[in-house]
Amino acid sequence: MQTIVPPAINSLLYMVIFGTLIGSQIADMEGFRYIEYIVPGIIMMSVITNSYGNVVASFYSTKFQRNVEELLVSPVHNLFILAGYVAGGVLRGFAVGCLVAVVSLLFTELTIHSLWQTFSIMLLTSILFSLGGFINAVYAKSFDDISIIPNFVLTPLTYLGGIFYSIRLLPEFWQGVSLLNPVLYMINGFRQGVLGESDISLGVAYAVICAFIGLFGFWAMKLLNQGVGLKD
Repeated sequence: MQTIVPPAINSLLYMVIFGTLIGSQIADMEGFRYIEYIVPGIIMMSVITNSYGNVVASFYSTKFQRNVEELLVSPVHNLFILAGYVAGGVLRGFAVGCLVAVVSLLFTELTIHSLWQTFSIMLLTSILFSLGGFINAVYAKSFDDISIIPNFVLTPLTYLGGIFYSIRLLPEFWQGVSLLNPVLYMINGFRQGVLGESDISLGVAYAVICAFIGLFGFWAMKLLNQGVGLKD
């Protein structure tokens, strides 16, 4: 009731307001009804926020309750500690994403263009933002610190990542600016897997996501090995 259902209710409201009420007044987007076009983005938004939120809250709570010392002195390799938290974030992201997909069936028929692409983009994105949540939790020194990134970085990037529109509608300059947003590649990669339509090349989308996973994974392991924010 605290982790799975609320995101589904939020997504339901997005679909009712933007997809049904406002969407009925908007022309087709890239050959699809507006509700059909935004559903993949809404699913991915839920996956991103919940993968991130699960890990940042879980690991910071471990620090706050002083349970992290048990992990540090245990004979478990740091790689497995990181993998455990990431797996938790991925599981929650998938659970919420699947529930949102089921809710979307109340509004439109959800057909999958490429099951493998849909699954792989969703998995890689969950891993990426789980790693991001872990890094945020390592640096956080208060509960306020774990809300700064989601509120002031993650939310703007997500909303400007092409959930509710195609970047082809933007002037050329702003299209170029939008390409600097990594979330754009994740949402469009997932949308192509569902609808077969994307503003971004699939190869580029995979490359960007994997590059950030490599960067965040290296960063998270370095912090864990050095005990940054843990052994102070």
